[in-house]
Amino acid sequence: MKIKKTYSYALWSALYLTILSAIIATLAYFIVVKHLGITTVILSFAFFFIISFLIIQYRTEHFIYRRLIKIYEDVSILDVNDLRKDSTTTDIEQLSKSMQKYVEGKSLEIKSLTERDSFRRDFLGNVAHELKTPLFTVQGYILTLIEGAVNDKQIRTKYLERANKGVERLVAVIKDLDMISKLENDGMKLDIKVFNLLELVQNVFDLLEMKAKKRNITLKLDKTYKSSIYVKGDVEKIEQVLINLVVNSIKYGKPNGYTTVAIENYNGKYLIKVTDDGEGIQQQHLSRLFERFYRVDQSRSREQGGSGLGLSIVKHIVEAHNETIQLKSKYGEGSEFSFTLEKAK
Repeated sequence: MKIKKTYSYALWSALYLTILSAIIATLAYFIVVKHLGITTVILSFAFFFIISFLIIQYRTEHFIYRRLIKIYEDVSILDVNDLRKDSTTTDIEQLSKSMQKYVEGKSLEIKSLTERDSFRRDFLGNVAHELKTPLFTVQGYILTLIEGAVNDKQIRTKYLERANKGVERLVAVIKDLDMISKLENDGMKLDIKVFNLLELVQNVFDLLEMKAKKRNITLKLDKTYKSSIYVKGDVEKIEQVLINLVVNSIKYGKPNGYTTVAIENYNGKYLIKVTDDGEGIQQQHLSRLFERFYRVDQSRSREQGGSGLGLSIVKHIVEAHNETIQLKSKYGEGSEFSFTLEKAK
């Protein structure tokens, strides 16, 4: 039977000691105790071998265990309660692999916690900024009115309108925050129905027509579709996805440019693409664009308005449908957001 690798150290140590003892005992046998007999000497060798093996194995494991406890106490990422005495071994190679695996796992956990903490700090900072700006704006207008400007009808009307815009922005941020919180904590309840995707796209175009005209951006389909396209999904949620993507393309699109929606077959589903010819997005920003409040250009984004949560909400809605969303962009040439939807049977 193959000897366990974990006992190899003690086994070979015991063998070496036994051989040495055998040589010494043999000499003693021929010199002093020849009358004891060869059988007694062989049994003595066997007994000595077994005792040596057990003592060496126990002492070595005990030594390593005490050393590991010291390591666990010295290294803050290791918890001594996670160490079991029966996990210690005289197989140093195996021990090193186990320790390396444990440390790698802890390192990944620390990295994840560090990234999460960094994200939390960024999120809190962004929330504070998003709420602070409109709050201070509203406060400034109201204080000006209280200090006497309320008596001037023209100034009063103008300042109240501006204060109202600040309140509307606050309401938009809070509503989107509330939605994101519900999506992440409670999940999303979807009302799955069959609906005409082309009709929904046209409704979104009609809704955003005036916003697009302000920047002279044309909203269009990539081609003339001869028949209706039916998909399965929550029509209100998918409408919100399309609104957010089209609004995003209008904000950052090129004046006198276009926003195009295309629908294609893709792996048994439909792929909906929203493309613009705007400024595009630099490569280093692409992986973070769906994060809450993440903005490529902080100053311009706030001039354009919005809560900064639109793309994050889009991602949650699409993933709640068990679908995927993708982003392609080339800086200076435009961007393409695309997501999949299930075909209606």
